Amino acid sequence: MPHHHITRIKGFLGLKQSIIAMLTMAVLVGLGEKMAERFLPIYLLALGGSTIGVGLLNGMDNLLSALYSYPGGWLSDRLGYKKSLLIFNCLAIFGYLIVVLIPTWYAVLLGAVFFLSWTALSLPATMELVSAVLPPNKQTMGVSLHSMIRRIPMALGPVIGGYFIVKYGRIQGVRYAFLAAIGFAVIALIVQQLFIEDKRPETHSGSEPKPKHKFSPILKNLLVSDILVRFCEQIPYAFVVIWVMNHMGISALQFGALTAIEMVTAMLIYIPVAYLADKSSRKPYVAITFFNFALFPLVLYVSHSFTALVFAFILRGLKEFGEPSRKSMILSLAPVGAKASTFGRYYLIRDVIVSVAAFGGAWLWQANPAINFIVASAFGFLGMFYFIFRVKNTD
Repeated sequence: MPHHHITRIKGFLGLKQSIIAMLTMAVLVGLGEKMAERFLPIYLLALGGSTIGVGLLNGMDNLLSALYSYPGGWLSDRLGYKKSLLIFNCLAIFGYLIVVLIPTWYAVLLGAVFFLSWTALSLPATMELVSAVLPPNKQTMGVSLHSMIRRIPMALGPVIGGYFIVKYGRIQGVRYAFLAAIGFAVIALIVQQLFIEDKRPETHSGSEPKPKHKFSPILKNLLVSDILVRFCEQIPYAFVVIWVMNHMGISALQFGALTAIEMVTAMLIYIPVAYLADKSSRKPYVAITFFNFALFPLVLYVSHSFTALVFAFILRGLKEFGEPSRKSMILSLAPVGAKASTFGRYYLIRDVIVSVAAFGGAWLWQANPAINFIVASAFGFLGMFYFIFRVKNTD
C-alpha cells in the first residue's frame, strides 16, 4: 500500500504512537483478564462458593470499579497517564498472583480487589490520553478505537479460557488462564513504558483536586439515565453464564463462541458509528444503545436454542452502538485540566449506585430467573426514555 494511503488511514483513525501503544496495551491486559474473568462465577461455584458469593463478586466488581474510578482520574491528572498506567498494571498482576497461589473461593474475592482495579483505574487515564493526543473532531474516533480494540480480547479471551476449562477442568483451567494473564500483563507493562509519550499534566495551584467543577445539568441527566440503564445490565450480568451453561446445557466452549459473536458485532459497528457521530449529533446513537441494553434480558429469557442465543448475543453486541458517543459526551462536558478526574467522578457516582443492582440481582435470581430478567429490562426502558426526554444535544 502506498505511503500516502497509510498516512491518510492513520490520520482518519487518529493513530499516533501513544494511541497505538495504548491500544496494544489494552489488547494484552484485556486478553489475560477475559480468559479467566468471564468464568469466575463458574470457578467460584466449583470451589465451593454459593450463588450469594457470585452476587458478592459482581457487586464487588461494580463497587470497586466505582471506588477506583475517581482516584484513577485524580492520579492521572496529577502524575500523568503514563506513570498512572504503570501503577495500575502492577496492582492487576498482584491480584492475579493471589488467585493462582491460593485456590479457594475467598481468595478469588481477595484477588478481585486488585485485578478488578485495572479497568476502572485505567479508563480515566486512557480517556485523558485520547483527549490530550487527539483534536476534538477525532475524539469519538479515538474512544471508539479503544472500545473496538478492547473487544478483540473480549472475543478471544473467553474462547481460550473455555478451552482451558474443557481440557483441565473448571478449577485448574481457570488457574492456568490467570497464569497466562500475568504473562500478558508483564508484556503490556513493557510496551506502555517504552512507547507511550510521557505528557506531564497541567500544574494546578495546590495539590488537591478541584471540587468546584460541578456537573452541568446535561451531564447530570446523562448520569441519571446511564445509572438506570446500568441497573438493567448488572442485575442479570453475573447470571448470564449460569443461565446459559447450567440451565440450557451450553458448554464452556459454546459460551466462549457466543461471547465472541457479541464482541465481533460490537467491533463491526464502532468505526462507521464513530465517523457519523463525529459528523453529526451523538444523541441518537446513545438512545439506540440504551434501547439495545433494555431489550437483551427479555430476548435472552425467551431464547431456547443455541441459534436463538446467537441472535441474543448479537443484540448484546449492538448495545455498544453509542457507547463511545456517550464517553465523548462526558469528555466534551468536562472542564479543561480536569477531564480525567471529572470522568472518574462520573463513574464513581454511577458505579457506587449501580453496585446495589448487582447485589440485588442475586436475590432476584434466587426468587426466580424470570423476575431477574424482567426487572432488569424495566430499568433499561426507564433509562432510555429518561435520556430521550431529559438530555439535550451537546453538539
